[in-house]
Amino acid sequence: MFREMLRKKQALTDEECIAVLKSEKRGVLSVLGDDDYPYGMPINHFYYEEDGHIYFHGAKFGHRVDAVKRHEKVSYCVYDEGYRKEGEWALNIKSVIVFGRLVPVEDEAKMIDICRKLSHKFTDDESYIESEIKRAGFRTFMYELVPEHMTGKLVNEA
Repeated sequence: MFREMLRKKQALTDEECIAVLKSEKRGVLSVLGDDDYPYGMPINHFYYEEDGHIYFHGAKFGHRVDAVKRHEKVSYCVYDEGYRKEGEWALNIKSVIVFGRLVPVEDEAKMIDICRKLSHKFTDDESYIESEIKRAGFRTFMYELVPEHMTGKLVNEA
């Protein structure tokens, strides 16, 4: 069902893919949008090791919500900042693409727990996190990306 990578020598292991998903804060979530146009949006995420799923939060309405109601299949792309080998100009970048289905998180306690965990990727200020959850938690909607296929590779930009 999913294509094999062409450049298998550049493939990342599942463990390396998960490390990128855990360490990076943002990626691009792509859905099938209005009139079947692809709609890719930069978004932050939380990779939850306990279930291997990726979580996103946002508003309860909008283009993304409408698109997912029509078609739950999505892809999510994350890449790191890269590094340069000594004496080389080209970046070496690890990228990960996850294909799966986006489902709403119905359990409010789980949603709040994931919001806290996601917030810790950006700040350790507990009082700020709790005030934001109290202020905006009731307006927050959360999706869970249930992975069906994941690939990653190390690309040299040269």
